[in-house]
Order: sequence, then C-alpha cells, then structure tokens
Amino acid sequence: PYVTLFHWDTPQVLEDEGGWPSRDIVDPFAEYVEAVSARLGDRVTHWITHNEPWVVSWVGHGWGHHAPGRESDADALATAHHLLLSHGRAVEILRRNSPEAQIGITLNLDNPYAASESPEDVAATRWVDGLHNRWFLDPLFRGSYPDDMLEAWAKIMPEVRDGDLELISTPIDFLGVNNYTSPLVAADDNGGRSQIVRRADVDRTDMGWEVVPDGLQDLLLRLHRDYAPPAI
Repeated sequence: PYVTLFHWDTPQVLEDEGGWPSRDIVDPFAEYVEAVSARLGDRVTHWITHNEPWVVSWVGHGWGHHAPGRESDADALATAHHLLLSHGRAVEILRRNSPEAQIGITLNLDNPYAASESPEDVAATRWVDGLHNRWFLDPLFRGSYPDDMLEAWAKIMPEVRDGDLELISTPIDFLGVNNYTSPLVAADDNGGRSQIVRRADVDRTDMGWEVVPDGLQDLLLRLHRDYAPPAI
C-alpha cells in the first residue's frame, strides 16, 4: 500500500486556529504522523507525506477556488512553506517508525512551453515554471527557494527560520509526479506576469485539460536532469 498522509483534509479545529498559513500547524501534523505511523508503520511499504501542496497553497489559499477559500498570495506562500516544513518533519518520523518503508511526496508538475522565442514570452514561461514547479522542487532537492521567485515575493514571504530548508530537503526515496497538462505561456499584455495561451490543435479531457503527451516526456527528462530524484 501507498499511504498518503495529507490530501487536503485539514481538520476544522486546526483551520479555526489559523490553518496552514500558521506555523503552529506543523506540530499537530507531526503528532498525527507519529500516531498513524506508530500504528501502521510495520505494514505500510510506501508513504506519501503530502499530495499536491501547490493546489493547497495556491488554489485553496491564493485564489480561493478550493477550501478554505482564502484569496491571499501571502497566505499561499506561508501555506507552501509550512506544508514543506511539515513534510520534512514527517520524513524524520517515518524513518523512525517505518524504517523499512520508502518515503516520498507527490507534486503536480507540468512542463510550460513558451508561445514564442521572444524574451517576453520566455520570461513569462520561466515565471510559470517558478510558480508551478521550482517553488517546491528547489527546496526539496536543493535546500533553497529559487532566487528569482524570492525576489518577486520578497515583501510577502513568510518567516523562514534557520534549519527550515535543511529539514525540508531531508532526503526522500521517491518523487510522486501528477501531470495533467503542460501550458503554452505568453507574456501578459494587460500587465500581469504571464498568460496561458489556449491551443487550437489538441485534444482535451472532460475537465478541459489540454492533452500534451510531449509535456510528460519533457517533464520527466527535466526532473531527471535537474533534480535527480532517486525514483519517480
């Protein structure tokens, strides 16, 4: 069995106390991981700490489309950091309580493509890559947040304490990859950092995702080249 410890189901009592934007949630999450792994650690062979922390952070806290419906970039960034921090805590606990198991985290990742070779479209595509991918991959595998994104978000960054990034980058055994599509990105003429360009010549899923098979191949090759997870 592969057990996912957190798939967006925050207890209401913890949400009422501040939820994921509050660093205080990390300790209760660690207590939860301790309890579950103490009970099941001798039988579970694969643990996933979090499923798609990007969705929790941005869709739930930045854009308000998912629970808890917050619309705050600062809350999204704080949520992302605390999810990653709690992941690091979980890995330490699982190593102790389930020493024979494989431990990883699952990210929803894509391979953004620039709509043209113009510097503006290329810069917009790098922004989307930073938002979707590098903000989670870099701390997990390199122990740092990407410099360009740190500069952009400097005024709303959460507190990052000494030792946080070392804990977040605790080695894992595998990276879970959920890939739904790979966006075509252009500069935003309306003053934003980027816009997604709708392709005219691709199939779409029932949810409207563009089917981009090459995106999965390019994503997996990129992950292997740039981050070298032990397994995917």
